[in-house]
Amino acid sequence: MGRTLLTSADDPKPSPRTDVTLRSDVTVELVKSSASDSDVLFAARVSTLGEQSLGELQKDPERSKGLINYLMRDRHGSPFEHNSMTFMISAPIFVFREFMRHRVGWSYNEESGRYRELQPVFYVPDASRKLVQEGRPGKYVFVEGTPAQHETVQSVLGDSYHQAYEAYQKLLAEGVAREVARATLPVGLYSSMYATCNARSLMHFLGLRTQHELAKVPSFPQREIEMVGEKMEAEWARLMPLTYAAFNANGRVAP
Repeated sequence: MGRTLLTSADDPKPSPRTDVTLRSDVTVELVKSSASDSDVLFAARVSTLGEQSLGELQKDPERSKGLINYLMRDRHGSPFEHNSMTFMISAPIFVFREFMRHRVGWSYNEESGRYRELQPVFYVPDASRKLVQEGRPGKYVFVEGTPAQHETVQSVLGDSYHQAYEAYQKLLAEGVAREVARATLPVGLYSSMYATCNARSLMHFLGLRTQHELAKVPSFPQREIEMVGEKMEAEWARLMPLTYAAFNANGRVAP
């Protein structure tokens, strides 16, 4: 049964013997933003300057990085909400089900299996993905899998995806509604969505969904959602470098 395993550097290409494409990466694209360190400063200074705080929009925020650090350190969080970032994300459905646990400060719109025929693109972990969980719930670690385990994962998942998508296509060919036929498809199917957030809500997400040596509070994210978080973090760091630096300097705890 034909399968194509892709790494993050590959473009999705259907297998010559099936319509099923396997990927091991995620895609995150910043499609729109209104976010800068100045947004934090004018919002914070309205408490003491009133309408004069609008002048902060024209000033170099580097001069006020101490204020940003103070706000972060003492957890004055609302000034970090006056900005916006919209990402287009492509990832397996199981990532989105974890992602949408984050509700405060987030907006989502995802492609719908009711209204479009879902594409045969599925997730298979590559060789860098740790496969074996050791320990009990609440106190466990993941360790490397053996080459045989990786080969089995790729083979079993590939076969399963092929069979599931064949069943989906059969139901569609019989005239069954897309919203019913999609029930055959697994959570390893790729979906796409727009996710909009502000810096404060993104910091909370990153504190839970990424591991980092500077974090005061340990986090144990599933690797696939961490991959999304890392790409979002890189975009945010470019937009708001002073805020990002203060986030790291204060233990990566959202204010």
